[in-house]
Amino acid sequence: MTGSFKALLLLSLCLLVWAVPIDRNPDPPQEEKAEENVDTGLYYDRYLREVIEVLETDPHFREKLQTANTEDIKNGRLSKELDLVGHHVRTRLDELKRQEVSRLRMLLKAKLDSTNAQSVQMDHASLLKQFEHLDPHNQNTFEAKDLELLIATATKDLENYDAERHEEFKRYEMLKEHERREYLKSLDQEKREKEEKRMEELKEKHRQHPKVNSPGSVDQLREVWEETDGLDPQEFNPKTFFKLHDTNSDGVLDVQELEALFTKELEKVYDPKNEEDDMVEMEEERLRMREHVMQNVDVNHDRLVSLEEFLKSTEKRELNNQKEWETLDDTKPVYTEEELQRFETELRDKELELGRRAEKLRQEQELLKERSKALEAQKREYQQAVMEMSQKQKEQQALNKQPPSGPNGELKFQEGIQKLINEDRQAVKVPDQQTGDVQNNLPAEPPQNLPQHTS
Repeated sequence: MTGSFKALLLLSLCLLVWAVPIDRNPDPPQEEKAEENVDTGLYYDRYLREVIEVLETDPHFREKLQTANTEDIKNGRLSKELDLVGHHVRTRLDELKRQEVSRLRMLLKAKLDSTNAQSVQMDHASLLKQFEHLDPHNQNTFEAKDLELLIATATKDLENYDAERHEEFKRYEMLKEHERREYLKSLDQEKREKEEKRMEELKEKHRQHPKVNSPGSVDQLREVWEETDGLDPQEFNPKTFFKLHDTNSDGVLDVQELEALFTKELEKVYDPKNEEDDMVEMEEERLRMREHVMQNVDVNHDRLVSLEEFLKSTEKRELNNQKEWETLDDTKPVYTEEELQRFETELRDKELELGRRAEKLRQEQELLKERSKALEAQKREYQQAVMEMSQKQKEQQALNKQPPSGPNGELKFQEGIQKLINEDRQAVKVPDQQTGDVQNNLPAEPPQNLPQHTS
């Protein structure tokens, strides 16, 4: 994404809301790749990103962005320029919208199926109204109204993004405290005292860190100038500093570029190798630092810091005279004891509900096992009945003297009978020469009817 495009759409589309890693890679190609993979956290993030990428390919739209301001984008005047983009761009946008509508329909169907709702005669047009980032009445083409709705919805959703992140962090901290208390309850008195002592030592170790400069102050910027940029602190120049850290040269410091400036301060407090340092707390600390800078430097509240705003901030006495930054450990807890009690009650209710569901599933599993056993018994009975029927058929055939037939219909006894016949023939048949010899060896019979001589 080019600098001019990002500078104008960042207010409403805010593609760079996530923090950069602690170990920032200065290699430009790697930074660009990381930027492309940044997720806004919106449920329509992919659709939003693809629409932006397609719009970037149109020269006319890009030219209008060069001269537009943030108000033109927010109030929808820029959306009217969509009618002048190329045909291939409009065709691609139409395709993206149809894909998004299809995805939303699948989500709606899955939601209705999960709630056992009847969806046979589903009115998709009315159901799609709950999604504000596109025009539900026109589900086939991407029009100027779609771009206007997309920008307006993203702007509204992202305005509450930081508040939602703070709320998530509060729940995380309450869950951590709840688990800590439950763990200590499970120990005997001696082990509990020993574990409480160990936990307190870890907290104290975490508090022992170098001074943390207030984000955006000259002291903090000078430290980055000296330790990160490797420049002489005596030659600190705000304008040069700005250009050095405007990594994409778009003339503004966006959210990602600003948060990169806090890396040195965060490294003083948090180390992923230390047991006492919580990396989730580090991200909350980063968010607090960024909000502090935006509140004091971002005059027009467009989530971007221009060169003019940056130079004026370095001259602010109240900003530069601030004391050491108060970390999360130095401030009051992000939740009250009453909030923690309500949270624990909510957890118990959820655990009971999960327990009931688990018991119901267990009972259903037992029922399935019983049904499986019954089906197996029926199967055995059926097999036994088939075997008995087959045996009866064989016995009946034997009684009827009907030799059983083979697979091709031939009689199974035929081969045996033929063998017996052949054996009988061999026994009866005698060679001619042998017969003659036998006859010659027999005594001659007396001649018949010969005259009798008298003595």
